Amino acid sequence: MHVFATNSGQQWEVCIDVAAVKRVRALLSLDLYGLVDNGATGLNELLSDPVRFVDTIYVLCRVQADRLGVSDEAFGQSLGGDSLAAAADAFLEELIDFFPDSRARANLRRLMVKGREVADLVAAAAERTIAEFDPETVARTLIASSGNAPGISASTPPPSPSATS
Repeated sequence: MHVFATNSGQQWEVCIDVAAVKRVRALLSLDLYGLVDNGATGLNELLSDPVRFVDTIYVLCRVQADRLGVSDEAFGQSLGGDSLAAAADAFLEELIDFFPDSRARANLRRLMVKGREVADLVAAAAERTIAEFDPETVARTLIASSGNAPGISASTPPPSPSATS
């Protein structure tokens, strides 16, 4: 089992076993085992949809939630930002551990590492772009380009002669 903490510090255990896979399939119509098919498209879609992802995590933590009396809404209210990222990490680790084939697990771990490397590179590029962004230069460029637009009279065609003239 892998653990994550909510924004309030509550610890949750993500458990993926056959019973949990069956529960997720029945309640959410989601096949956890198939998430890695087709280049992990399903996994990417799930992780990109925070509402569906939190519903999935809640179902995986349902035994603990029932024991603690935590509703799905209260559970969802406790997740966001860093806690949502921690839940995703715990989910991914648990999903990988669920696969029975050791080679598949090794490949999925390598894929996860590569995915994190890509995310780090994208974040670093965004940080550089933001650091190099100069609002004054952009404003000057926009002001200069707006001065080159034709005036209203130049862009409006002259009225056409009427049929009675």
